[in-house]
Amino acid sequence: MIILGVDPGSLRTGYGIIETDGRHHALLAKGAITPSPRAPLPARLRAVYRGVVTLIESHRPDLLAVEDCFHAVNTRTALVLGHVRGVVLLAGAEAGIPIHEFPPATVKAQITGFGRAEKQQVALMVSRLLNLPTDLEPGDAADALAVALCLSHLSTSPGWPA
Repeated sequence: MIILGVDPGSLRTGYGIIETDGRHHALLAKGAITPSPRAPLPARLRAVYRGVVTLIESHRPDLLAVEDCFHAVNTRTALVLGHVRGVVLLAGAEAGIPIHEFPPATVKAQITGFGRAEKQQVALMVSRLLNLPTDLEPGDAADALAVALCLSHLSTSPGWPA
């Protein structure tokens, strides 16, 4: 199965695509969708939406995993992040892909065993789980791959909703 993981952000939306049988995972693609930081919000949202649609069209994922909102100190930041998540969810829904959302603490717990792990720990474990020759840099792509791996791990758990 192919899973597209997305870590939404208004300036950098990370993505990671894996192929997995539930036990063995392979990296297919990773990166970030980076709209112009000077563009108005609607233009950045369009860029994220089009970027996700392009990823879906080119990789044909079976599932979409999206990181849920974190508790932002700044209300405006949380609101903008909600808009970005909305266009990511829309792209997946329009493609008819089952979508699963996970809070950051769940992703960290599934990947590292600790729900408050640091970004460096998450990136290191993602590198190990994907058997990469070099360690990933912490950041958007590593976080998105962690979300995809989280879905892979949970979807093979007994009692997981289909």
